[in-house]
Amino acid sequence: MLTQKTVTSMLLGHAVADAVGVPVEFTKRYRLKENPVKNMREYGTYGQPAGTWSDDTSLTIAAMESMARLKKIDYADILKNFMAWYSKSKFTANDETFDCGNTTARAISNFAHGTPPLECGPSHENAAANGGLMRISPVAMYLYFKHGNNFDSAAMQTIHNFSSITHGNKNCLIAGGIYCLIAAEIFDGQNLQVAISNGVNKAKNFYGNLREFEKDLKNFERLFDENFARLFEDEIQSTGYVVASLEASIWCLLNTDNYKDLVLKAVNLGGDTDTIGAIAGGLAGAFYGAEQIPAEWLDVLKKKDYLEKIATDFYNAFN
Repeated sequence: MLTQKTVTSMLLGHAVADAVGVPVEFTKRYRLKENPVKNMREYGTYGQPAGTWSDDTSLTIAAMESMARLKKIDYADILKNFMAWYSKSKFTANDETFDCGNTTARAISNFAHGTPPLECGPSHENAAANGGLMRISPVAMYLYFKHGNNFDSAAMQTIHNFSSITHGNKNCLIAGGIYCLIAAEIFDGQNLQVAISNGVNKAKNFYGNLREFEKDLKNFERLFDENFARLFEDEIQSTGYVVASLEASIWCLLNTDNYKDLVLKAVNLGGDTDTIGAIAGGLAGAFYGAEQIPAEWLDVLKKKDYLEKIATDFYNAFN
């Protein structure tokens, strides 16, 4: 069952992990082994104060605000919110837009120049970044409210559409589908290991029956392997490539048993620290609950009350 508490916990889990990762984004893993992240830091990569979340959370709440206000998914309205974030610094932690992926920026520009919403996200081979995956959680919650843990082909198409407004590459669509199927299992109350296994297997079965995904599905073979969790850390990449980001997030979830350790493991992989933290942190927040998020992290989280209000409005719109 998806409660208001779970919606709030998922968003806070996402935002806190994002904020833990912001100061060390792009830092090499070996550097973090020498000086690992152990708590919420300040300044660093973007010179932001402690508790500052990035575009990962901004785009998530921009989508949630639109969906809650209209009580439906309107892709053009969501993109208008993305434009307001990009050009006017709305939906930001400190009233400053300081990070934006190239693919997302291109999609926003496409929309501004009249491209239909579902065609805005680049779909070419080099557009398989994680910017759609990092903001996919609202559609997972929306679909669960509508369908429970029973995502049919129409629901999966909604996930793909939600990604395609910024990221239309098929690897991005598959990754979003896997995330949402795992999230639905968590909402159903499954054990985390079972939720991941069930979600991944459902995705494998769904995409395995669709010829248009045949080529790209091969990129997820490691994730489909039952021994995936046993991979060594040096086999896990922590880049902005959507498959690598999803692998890193799920690997960290499978190799920790509490929210704090999950976030620190994800961030200390280095590389795209805020996004891998946010992807994993949202699922961990939904599973473990906000009460497991360290109080000292929540205390410095920027605009915590604002995030909680968006979560509440979102829940009320669809429950």
